[in-house]
Amino acid sequence: MIHEDLSERPVGEAGGERTAVEQWLLLVHQLPTRPVSVRVRTWRRMQQLGAVAVKSSVYALPNRPEAREDFEWVRAEIVAGGGQATVFQASTIDTISGDDLRETFRRDRNEDYRTLVRAVDKIVRAAGARRRPDPRALPKVVRLWRDRLTEIEALDYFAAHGRDAARAAVDRLEALSVGSRTAVPATSSNATIDPASFRRRRWLTRHRPGIDRMASAWLIRRFIDPHAVFAFAAPDAPREPGVVTFDMFEGDFTHEGDRCTFEVLCARFGVNEARLRDIAELVHDLDLKDARFGRSEAALLGALVEGLRRIHQRDDELLEHGIALFDALYEGQAAPSTPPRTRTMRSAGRRTRARGA
Repeated sequence: MIHEDLSERPVGEAGGERTAVEQWLLLVHQLPTRPVSVRVRTWRRMQQLGAVAVKSSVYALPNRPEAREDFEWVRAEIVAGGGQATVFQASTIDTISGDDLRETFRRDRNEDYRTLVRAVDKIVRAAGARRRPDPRALPKVVRLWRDRLTEIEALDYFAAHGRDAARAAVDRLEALSVGSRTAVPATSSNATIDPASFRRRRWLTRHRPGIDRMASAWLIRRFIDPHAVFAFAAPDAPREPGVVTFDMFEGDFTHEGDRCTFEVLCARFGVNEARLRDIAELVHDLDLKDARFGRSEAALLGALVEGLRRIHQRDDELLEHGIALFDALYEGQAAPSTPPRTRTMRSAGRRTRARGA
C-alpha cells in the first residue's frame, strides 16, 4: 500500500513546499483485543486529530511537523497499551489517490462546520425569541462556540468551503452577546507539592524535545530543581527507580485534561507569577494547537524552537539551548532600569579615551 517508507527522512515544513515523496504521514497499528479501552481511546484520538482512515488500521494526515509529533504520541500510547504501531512518510497510497484523500479531509471538516452552524443557529433563534437575552450567559456561550470553531479550523488542512458559513454563524451569535467576551482565566494553582522534595533528581522525558518539553525543563531547572539532570528515553522504555518522568505517556507530570505539561507543573508546584502565565499561554497555544489564548508571538516562538530542533541533533544539546531560549524569554519581559545601549556606548567611550591617553 505504501509506495515508499521514509520514516528516517526529515519531515517537511508546515505550509511550505513539499516534495512529492513527502506528502503524507501514515500511522499503521495493530491493537490488542483486550482491554477494549485501547481501541476506543485510539479511535477517539484519530477523531481529535482529524486523521482519515485509508484502510483498516491505517490512518493518514498531511505531512507536517506538528502532525508527526501527534502521530508519534498516539504511537507511544498504543505501544504502552500492548499494541504495535509505526509512523511512515509516503508519497502515494494504493487504496486512494491524493486528490480523493484531500477531498475526504474537506468532506469531514465540512460536516463538522455544518454541525456547528446548525447548533449555533438554533441558539441564535432561541436567544432572539427572548426579549432580554441573559447578558451573563451569552458571552460564555459565544466563547465555547468560538473555541469549537477554532478546533475545527485547526484540522481544516485543505480549506473546506464550509468554513465561511461557520464563521458567519458564530459572528451572528456574538452580535447577540451583551458586553464584551470575558478572557480565558489563567490556570489557578492549588499546589501541595514542596519543590524541596524534588531536588537533585534525574528527570526523564522523550527524545527530540519540543516546545512543551523545553519549557518544562526550563521551569524545572529555574523554579523546582536547580541541579536537575535530564535524560531521554522512548515512551515505552522501562522506568528506573527514583527517576521523575515528564511529558511522557503516564508520566509523573504530563498533560492533564486541556493543560499541557508546562501548565501542569506550574499548578502542581504553585509557581504562578505574571511572567510565567504569559509563557504558559504561549506554550499552550503551540503545544495543544487550540489557539485558546490567541497569542500573536506564538508563531515566532514556534519558529525558534523548530530552528533549534534542526540545528542540534543531540537531545542534551537541544534541551540546553531550549532552556537558554526560555531564560531569555523570561528575562526579556523585565524592563531594564538603564537602556543597555547607553551603558555600552559610555563604556566604549571610556575605553577609547584610555587607549588614547
